[in-house]
Amino acid sequence: MGTDNWLPSASIEVLKQRALVLQKIRHFFAERDVFEVDTPALCHATVTDEHLHSFSTQFNHPFTPHPCTLYLQTSPEFAMKRLLSAGSGAIYQICKSFRNEETGQFHNPEFTMLEWYRPGFNHLQLMTEIDELIQLILGCDKAERVTYQDIFKQHLGCDPLTATLADLKTLASHYGYAELAATENNKDTLLMLLFSQHVEPHIGQVRPCFVMDFPASQAALAKISPTNSLVAERFELYFRGIELANGFHELTDGPEQLRRFEEDNAKRLSKGLEMMPIDQNFLAAINFGLPACAGVALGIDRLLMLALGCSNIDQVIAFENSRA
Repeated sequence: MGTDNWLPSASIEVLKQRALVLQKIRHFFAERDVFEVDTPALCHATVTDEHLHSFSTQFNHPFTPHPCTLYLQTSPEFAMKRLLSAGSGAIYQICKSFRNEETGQFHNPEFTMLEWYRPGFNHLQLMTEIDELIQLILGCDKAERVTYQDIFKQHLGCDPLTATLADLKTLASHYGYAELAATENNKDTLLMLLFSQHVEPHIGQVRPCFVMDFPASQAALAKISPTNSLVAERFELYFRGIELANGFHELTDGPEQLRRFEEDNAKRLSKGLEMMPIDQNFLAAINFGLPACAGVALGIDRLLMLALGCSNIDQVIAFENSRA
């Protein structure tokens, strides 16, 4: 470590700009009567998604014989939905989230997330509100909207909703992933690889772009479309090759949510990954009654990169991981 490692990775000027952007975001929600909440970063359960990796720690409670495992949250989603079920109404949160994954141009293991939920909104109405916020912060044009199916076909010449595993293995091999394709038996892993490498870099180069109607198998916590069972009411927002946000028309069916969590853990097991504890408080909240709503998670650090013309996430974080 160099002797200047004590210095911030972002300039003080950028940090002042960052504060102004956060102020604008809070004002945006205050005007719309969406109130700010604060939920735990350390919880007894975590996400089961095989593509997300949580940090865990041990809590040595003085009155219990064994240490208790706690998890740093990858997003405040579960706790915020518990508040919705308790009758909070429209809420937002700006908080630290944690993912035990790579560091790089767009990734830091600890990052700032803006997440908000709108009871009574569907995903299309929420996309309109996100668009208003993005235009306010970035001074950009109105976002365009495309379907996952259309943009995948446009760039890869293959229909992602009807392609077989064999089709996707052939396509992946054609793009140089033959070794991975030979052993991969999960269609979604291949779809995600092809999408991230050969579709994402082309999306929203001129103005922001919502990609909507993701494959039903990638629904996560979204409803399946009532008009097309092959797609989920899920969207992602991209601008200049950066994935900014991921949102859903939220699933409100407790038994279906539990089934998805159990399916996630089965996939984890088959890949030699540790099974994750299912959040029973979250499931109890959904079963009590999560109101019909739409929600979104938006990466604040990435938004700041775009707002301030920075090429690396380190330039907008006070102390990136190696200096933390």
